Amino acid sequence: MSKAAELAALIGSQTAQGNKNLLINGEHKISQRGASFTGQGANGSPYFTDRWYAYSGGTSAGRFTATQEAITDLSGFTTALKLDCTTADTSIGADEQLSIIQAVEAQNLQRLKFGTSDAVPLTYSFYAKANASKTYICELYAPDSSATSQSHAFTVTTSWQRFAITFSATGASSAAINNDTGVGMYVNINVHAGSNLTSGTINSTWAAATQANRMPGCGSFYSSTDNTFFMTGAQLEIGDVATAFEAEDITTTLTKCRRYYQKLVGTSYYGGFHVYTGSTGVYVQLVPSMRAAPTVTNYNVRNASSGATASGASANYGGVDGFNAPIDGAGGSAYANLSHINQAFMEVSAEL
Repeated sequence: MSKAAELAALIGSQTAQGNKNLLINGEHKISQRGASFTGQGANGSPYFTDRWYAYSGGTSAGRFTATQEAITDLSGFTTALKLDCTTADTSIGADEQLSIIQAVEAQNLQRLKFGTSDAVPLTYSFYAKANASKTYICELYAPDSSATSQSHAFTVTTSWQRFAITFSATGASSAAINNDTGVGMYVNINVHAGSNLTSGTINSTWAAATQANRMPGCGSFYSSTDNTFFMTGAQLEIGDVATAFEAEDITTTLTKCRRYYQKLVGTSYYGGFHVYTGSTGVYVQLVPSMRAAPTVTNYNVRNASSGATASGASANYGGVDGFNAPIDGAGGSAYANLSHINQAFMEVSAEL
């Protein structure tokens, strides 16, 4: 095939186009919530670096710290997500699970043509290393219609490797993805699993997401407090070949992340706003528009004169473009100025 024909084929397959990466913040450069998250591992789904969270299922005694880690030993990358086991769990309950996940919005996956005979294969690539050799499970899970999944094992070592795992289109004709703002696919790296998730035969093509068939062969991150796991350069793309990681400028990545979560700090939302013995409010414009009307949480908003916690500061009249932030005088103080308490911030979340 001539070079011109090769280029035409690439363009036709969308491989050569921008925005090929279906994941956001694959380098873990954006971490609006902070850089270190200790005591993780109880039931729940806490977020760490933007768009990435850990799902902890069951009642494991295992605990870990997650950090946005500066790295210097992988050419072209400066940040990674690091998990560090702080409490081991060698008695694994049947329903236990620990997975590093990014949920992908359904309307962004329509080009996959899932649910039709034209469904395409996908390749999930990422760089990873650990303190010792471990086998974990990479999984794509499509929850719409009847839930389907496909899983493949990979073995991490003490050196950085780029893993390129191809997920065939076989069975994807039964894995329709809704065209909406909900979850279209969970992209999982499973690092700990009990027998409920490991006792079957792994789904090597798209098939019903029977729990026992999702993670056979998965090792345990919680086997020792020596265990660490690093990952960066995550990319999910159309096709059966992993292409070079699609680096993008920091502003583009941050804007994508802010569709799902925004942290508004200090005077960025209460700046210069005064209140006189009663309630009033200020409209907070969200840029960009969020995926859905967000949940808004206030932290450390106080009356600048008395130090009392400001009451009536919960958000209302919210939508994807903004919300109203009512404020009152925190005890009736005249001209209560809430603008220069720089510890105050708002979390605005429309995560999937």
